[in-house]
Amino acid sequence: MSPLPRALLWDRMVEVGTDIALVDLRPDKLLAHGQVVAAEPVPHACRYQLTTVDGFATDTMTVESEGAGWQREVRLERSGDSWRVTTSEQGKFGSVQLPGIVDPGRLAGVLDVDLEATALTNTLPIRRLGLLGAEPGTTHTVPMAWIRVPSLQVIPVEQTYTVIDANTIRYTSGSFTADLAVDKDGFVVTYPGYASLVA
Repeated sequence: MSPLPRALLWDRMVEVGTDIALVDLRPDKLLAHGQVVAAEPVPHACRYQLTTVDGFATDTMTVESEGAGWQREVRLERSGDSWRVTTSEQGKFGSVQLPGIVDPGRLAGVLDVDLEATALTNTLPIRRLGLLGAEPGTTHTVPMAWIRVPSLQVIPVEQTYTVIDANTIRYTSGSFTADLAVDKDGFVVTYPGYASLVA
C-alpha cells in the first residue's frame, strides 16, 4: 500500500488507548488505514483498511483485532446492494460468538460501515450525505453495518445525523446521542466522552 498523505491521531477519552488513521481524502472518495490500541474490554490492537467508491460509500473494509492468545479478522466487500462478509479467527476470544454476521442479506441497502473503535468512519456518512455546509436541522437516517470491536461482530443498525451548526453534527443510534465537533473536511475533532483529535 502506498503511503497516505495525512495522519489523524485521536486520544480515547473513556479508556487508555489511541487511534491513528492515515488517510487520503479526495474530492469524492476516501482511502484510509489505521490502528487502534485500547485497554478495554481486554487489551487489544485493531487494524483496519478502508476504501470508498465515488460518493464516499464504503467499497471494502478489512478489520483485524488481536489480543493475548487470539486473533480475528472480518472483511466486508460491497457489490451493488449486497455485501460479501468473510471472517477468520485463531485462538479463543471469551464466549463471544464468531466474528461477522450469520446472514449478510440483513445488510442489503447499506452503504456505510461504522467501525466502533474509530471516529474516522463517522466521516463517511457526513461526506456522503452532504452535511458539511448544510442548513441546521438537516437530518438523515441511514442503515449501517456496525462492526463491534474487538469481537468483530457485524450488526445492522440505523444511525441518524443531524446538522446543528457549521461545525457540529448530532449523531444518534438507538438511545445514544452525541454532538460531534467536526473540521472543514468532516473529520471528527471531538466525540464527547469517546475521542479527541490531538493531531
